[in-house]
Amino acid sequence: MPRVHIKTYGCQMNERDTEQVSQMFVERGYTMTATDTDADVVLINTCSVRDQAEQKAIGKMGMVRRRRVPLVTGFMGCMAQSRGSELVEKTKVDLVVGTQKYHRVVEYVDEIIRAKEAKMMDEERFSIVDIEEEQASQNAIRDHTLKENQGSAFVSIMQGCNMKCTFCIVPYTRGSERGRPIADITEEVRRLADKGVKEVTLLGQIVNLYGRHEFPAVDGKSPFVQLLEAVHEVPGIQRIRFTSPHPIGYKKDLIEAFTYLPKLAEHVHLPVQSGSDEILKRMHRPYTSAKFTDLVERIRAARPGIAVTTDVIVGFPGETEEHYLQTRELFDKLKFENAFVFRYSKRRGTPAAEMDDAIQLSEQVKEARNQDLLALVNKHAWTKYEELLGQEVEILCEGTSKTNESRLMGRTRTNKIVVFEGNPERHIGEIFNVRISHYENFTLYGDVVTRE
Repeated sequence: MPRVHIKTYGCQMNERDTEQVSQMFVERGYTMTATDTDADVVLINTCSVRDQAEQKAIGKMGMVRRRRVPLVTGFMGCMAQSRGSELVEKTKVDLVVGTQKYHRVVEYVDEIIRAKEAKMMDEERFSIVDIEEEQASQNAIRDHTLKENQGSAFVSIMQGCNMKCTFCIVPYTRGSERGRPIADITEEVRRLADKGVKEVTLLGQIVNLYGRHEFPAVDGKSPFVQLLEAVHEVPGIQRIRFTSPHPIGYKKDLIEAFTYLPKLAEHVHLPVQSGSDEILKRMHRPYTSAKFTDLVERIRAARPGIAVTTDVIVGFPGETEEHYLQTRELFDKLKFENAFVFRYSKRRGTPAAEMDDAIQLSEQVKEARNQDLLALVNKHAWTKYEELLGQEVEILCEGTSKTNESRLMGRTRTNKIVVFEGNPERHIGEIFNVRISHYENFTLYGDVVTRE
């Protein structure tokens, strides 16, 4: 059977989608390979959040095809959804599959291979483009291919987003919100726990608004909190995370969940996007900086020691120096433990891309604000890292370090990376304590704590 390589760009949901497609190939008898050089089928799972991600994917496919043309080439994911048949014309790939058709990928590859073997492509190019909507497609992302001793896994609980922030392409590439049944998700988590998984991360484009259109509230608890409670009861699961949430999804019931669900990890990623109320309104973000500040304070009160991280965009169209300074003031006040700082870039098909060119900022201004805010983020974050020196922290060991294969790495409950000397057979997939000795940038280093 042919060998398949899938290259993934973008978010954790893309990683999870790739895992599902890979499992489906394996079940059909294909062999997955880690490199494209020996693959008969090369697919790229794409991201459209920034133009750079799209250009990387197109460039990667160009490199693959220049080196040699595999039997089948194709794009999946968000860029495939937004560009469709344009990608066939531009890159000469055989397959373009949108975000609601991952479960069709293997059958389409089969069809293309049969067409080539039957010489159907001698006179006219044979390609497949499928970017149509499909009901219940969210239920197709449910299978896992686990590595040996894998301790953590992603679980997709929904697809789509209804918020339509003016800078974001996701609602147009992922479609409207669609949630999976709680019982199906819980059973998937149970199967993972039976295979030794100790931590699950629940995935959704707007994860804490899960199920709001499909399922009722019960005893004042939203469908998402009901799901958290159900997953919390699964034996063997010791940590629960979720990403990416929206500030308006943090209702009273979700904040209270942190007071009585100890398996919820002490970390929330809470995208603020701007500290200026005027810019938030332009972005179509339905909260103010004051309401966001109050939300962070209530979350921190519910679970003392919780780490709060965020996303922010600098240089959004119309952002004045005063607007930027309001963002900077918010960051100085809230002291996030980390932040992804993005320079605004136009995304074709979004309202922000159509805003008056007169209010589009220069790259120089964006870069200056980016660097200034990063410096402030680092200042506050490293204060938290200083406090950990000499302390014991609980980690879940995920595997070898990405920068040094002779060492292992894990994550704390607050989602900080820890690198240490360890025994792969004994430590990978396990939860234990490490004493922190030092840190570099956003990586902690330490030694395994042994008990007498």
